[in-house]
Amino acid sequence: MNYALQLKELLRPLGLYALEGGVAGAELESIGAALDAVYAMLDLAERDANPLTAEVGGLRKWEALLPFAPESPSEAARRRGVAALLRIDGGSFTAAGINDTIAGCGIRAVVEEAAEHMTVRVSFPYNRGIPDGIEEIRSRIEEIVPCHLAVEYFYVYPTWLELEALFALWNALDGVFLWRDVERCGGEEE
Repeated sequence: MNYALQLKELLRPLGLYALEGGVAGAELESIGAALDAVYAMLDLAERDANPLTAEVGGLRKWEALLPFAPESPSEAARRRGVAALLRIDGGSFTAAGINDTIAGCGIRAVVEEAAEHMTVRVSFPYNRGIPDGIEEIRSRIEEIVPCHLAVEYFYVYPTWLELEALFALWNALDGVFLWRDVERCGGEEE
């Protein structure tokens, strides 16, 4: 924005002021510069007021209001995570709403209603075995899922056929020292 130019254009038709140079011109430049600074601050405040347009500083402030910051590598993903957490309300207790919130937070899990009454089943179909940092992931999921629901966790492991295909010979296991590493083999990564 160039408020000095706008002020000069506003006053030019009056023909009463020396708009270029002199005291009046300098005064208009000074007032215009101050208005430009105010506009820049208000523009940033407006962007930061909406989590979908907030910049780094604004995102930090939004995340400070939430029980945890979304696990997201990029600014755009952080924005979606904050928006997903802010959508939690009395009407977000559908499986689709919970999955949307969990996905928005960067957690690669699927929540489904279980056969047992008042229970949901959480699975990690994009991970084989137990995901790293499962205690933190469970804590976050249990903050998102309504507190009156019981949560059951299910993990996906490779089948014996998949393991036989991957490790047809014993020497194929060279470098694999833990059963946990074997459990994470196979399957399709999204």
